[in-house]
Amino acid sequence: MSITSERKQELIEEFAIGQGDTGSAPVQIAVLTERIKNLTEHMQSHKKDFHSRRGLLVMVGQRRRLLDYVKDKDQAQYEALIKSLGLRR
Repeated sequence: MSITSERKQELIEEFAIGQGDTGSAPVQIAVLTERIKNLTEHMQSHKKDFHSRRGLLVMVGQRRRLLDYVKDKDQAQYEALIKSLGLRR
């Protein structure tokens, strides 16, 4: 259900803007997307897990705010990011 450290490092390397970048908005969005995918799979088999559902909704809202921030700052980066992550919007 949780993201592995190896997968997180892969995402950081793929979406990092510069060397040692672990906290930029694209990296945070990529990590949140991976966590959301894992938690969505969990929710499909555990439909009554309302505590995890709330956590999922919080993560989706955080990703939405980060995507809005990236969209305001750099439209081209936003479009590349949603295309590479497979997000529809």
